[in-house]
Amino acid sequence: MISRKNASISKFIIHKVGNKFNDTKNAFSNKTVDFDEASYDLMLPFLLRPFSSLVQSYRFGHHADISLNEINTYCTQLFNDEDVFEDVSKHIVMHLYEQSNSANIKTGDVLIVMFEGIEYRDMTTNAIGIFKIENKVNFFQTYLENNSYDVLVQKGINSKKVDKGCLILNQSDTEGNIIFSIDNNSYDAQYWINHFLNIKYADDANSHTQQYIELCKDFSSEIIKTSYGAKEQNTFLAKTIDFFKENEVVNIERFKDDLFEEDKHKREFDNYKKEFEGEQNLVIRNQFDVAEAVVTKEKRKIKTDIKLDTNIQIKLDIDAPDASTEYLERGYDDEKKMNYYKVFFNTEN
Repeated sequence: MISRKNASISKFIIHKVGNKFNDTKNAFSNKTVDFDEASYDLMLPFLLRPFSSLVQSYRFGHHADISLNEINTYCTQLFNDEDVFEDVSKHIVMHLYEQSNSANIKTGDVLIVMFEGIEYRDMTTNAIGIFKIENKVNFFQTYLENNSYDVLVQKGINSKKVDKGCLILNQSDTEGNIIFSIDNNSYDAQYWINHFLNIKYADDANSHTQQYIELCKDFSSEIIKTSYGAKEQNTFLAKTIDFFKENEVVNIERFKDDLFEEDKHKREFDNYKKEFEGEQNLVIRNQFDVAEAVVTKEKRKIKTDIKLDTNIQIKLDIDAPDASTEYLERGYDDEKKMNYYKVFFNTEN
């Protein structure tokens, strides 16, 4: 994750991107934005805030040669010579336009930004930000006319959320430039990440931890919940998080031994892992270091509620993986012809 406390904007330009599928055209600015103090103080955190909590990073990819990645090429030009900023920013928008091969791809404002003072892992660097604003929100504007105030509705950018954005640091490792990306309007998963940016997850502990937890979440919903019920699903997820918290290194064989008592469940997991890797076009390592920050973040996302059709919900504590096994029983009532849960406890809190 990055720190923005000493960051500043050195160059900023706005263009409009169309959609070639719908034959809507691009519109380009010829000069950069000169901010007033109020708009600058609102714009800087609006652009950088989403990246402050990201722990996973990306690297540029290309099927033949990384130097042929368009955004990689444009960013290299900008890092080497800021005087070409206006011209290169237009090339970036034209490249984005070329990816609009569907009516679902939205037109919008494209903000190209040069940042200075971005802090990442005890390093301070400059960076390039590319942002696409796809949705405008309605807001009321009051105005004075003939000694009376009136109101009208206008559309503008929501200052709370960026639709799509990436931050390319002028800092690299053995895999290339460090990149962060967000997509809050992921109507086309291929459009922003794969087609426009052509980036892939970095080969590090953050990525390995994230991929494995995603595998377990999908396995729990598609296999465990379907075959064994919500109680078993939530128990599996709680034990998964507990395993990651208790181990600095994940070994898949140890993981399976800890979570599955029967060999048939281990085989189900192995088979699902192969399908998952094929669908996601990745290979999950059999052993990797755990990234604690990713585990903490993913833990917050996991829902452990059992929702019943009788308007009752049972919430399980993800930090107590054995509680559902010890104190929650599932059964079937022949008289009512209904399933039931029996909950054991000493006192009510």
